[in-house]
Amino acid sequence: MRILVVEDEPGIASFLKQGLEEEAFAVDVTDNGKSGLDLALSGAYDLLLLDWMLPGLSGIEICRQYRKEFPSTPIILLTAKDTLDDTIFGLQSGANDYIKKPFHFEELLERIRVQLRPKSGNHSTFSLGNIKLNIDTHQVFKNEEEIHLTQKEFALLEFLLRNKDKVCRRTRIIESVWDIHFEYNTGVIDVYINALRKKLMLTDEENYIQTVRGVGYIAKEL
Repeated sequence: MRILVVEDEPGIASFLKQGLEEEAFAVDVTDNGKSGLDLALSGAYDLLLLDWMLPGLSGIEICRQYRKEFPSTPIILLTAKDTLDDTIFGLQSGANDYIKKPFHFEELLERIRVQLRPKSGNHSTFSLGNIKLNIDTHQVFKNEEEIHLTQKEFALLEFLLRNKDKVCRRTRIIESVWDIHFEYNTGVIDVYINALRKKLMLTDEENYIQTVRGVGYIAKEL
């Protein structure tokens, strides 16, 4: 999952990037509103974290303009403004949630997870045949037996399962899971896909992760 952080305080921006990357998110950071809006409108993000007071363009204005193009992507506002009127104004401008500075990272992380949960069904687990992935506990099971994955392997499987039955292009995978832009050699994906298939012990009858030649991969049940 890919997150855009628009924050002009270097210490907070660095703290957020490091913390979110440790939780297997891909993170882009910018420190001004105009570049933040330009990046957001690229459509490459699953969630936006916006400071309210920014040089160039406020977080509120980013919300308003972004919502015209992307009505459903979650937005969380980060701000020192703490009145009820400020909260209401921020939410009415298009934000899904609002967290006041200073904040605990654990609280922000949980708010992010809530916003990224599927809109229906189980809120924390994804399934693919006899494989189950639990986001909250960071565990993967096959036939009730736990499969131990590295952080990147888990993030890759989560991305594929969140996009189940959809073709995932290699460039989108590398940007979302590795936080590397499209010009990078995406061959690293093949290595991780093979490792994932091996750890999940996928048989010919369990070809849940299929190669779409020349494009990418798709996770689908047979």
